[in-house]
Amino acid sequence: MQSAPFLFGKEIKHEMVDEGITRQILGFNNQIMMVKVYFEEGSQGYIHDHFHSQVAYVERGEFEVTVGNETKTLTAGDCFFMEPNIAHGAICKQSGVLIDVFSPVREDFLKGGE
Repeated sequence: MQSAPFLFGKEIKHEMVDEGITRQILGFNNQIMMVKVYFEEGSQGYIHDHFHSQVAYVERGEFEVTVGNETKTLTAGDCFFMEPNIAHGAICKQSGVLIDVFSPVREDFLKGGE
């Protein structure tokens, strides 16, 4: 399982994740996946955990991010890392975009799940 070698943002469909949050699944294979997530101001990626390692890059906007027991405000150019099985979430303070990278692939995303 893997994506095509070239992907064009204008052609990748946006999937509704939750109220005010959509995503585009970018390149992936079994070991890695990149996802672009769009947040409207006030939307929330609720606290959750999963067995994947994840790093998220703030492309634009402002987010209040919690990883484990620590919360920080992040803006464009910042990033955060989540070890497997650590609780994390984000509240969008100013509409923006996160670029998420997961290892291994989020098979649940490919099946239309969260």
